[in-house]
Amino acid sequence: MWHLKLCAVLMMCLLLLGQVEGSPVPQLSSVKRRLRRMTPFWRGVSLRPIGASCRDDSECITRLCRKRRCSLSVAQE
Repeated sequence: MWHLKLCAVLMMCLLLLGQVEGSPVPQLSSVKRRLRRMTPFWRGVSLRPIGASCRDDSECITRLCRKRRCSLSVAQE
């Protein structure tokens, strides 16, 4: 009788070991992070005033980025 119990325990251990070996291991180098998207509220709050530095038109409250500064007019002298 104890032979059957021992055999059952060994079979369960082998099954669990097979499950552990077969589990996928995530590779850190291939994981890509998603960029966070701002909600319309935070986009409006974070807009920059006239004269602040900017990279593109979407960052300025006037929607005009000229020479890396938020501008009030399209043609700046």
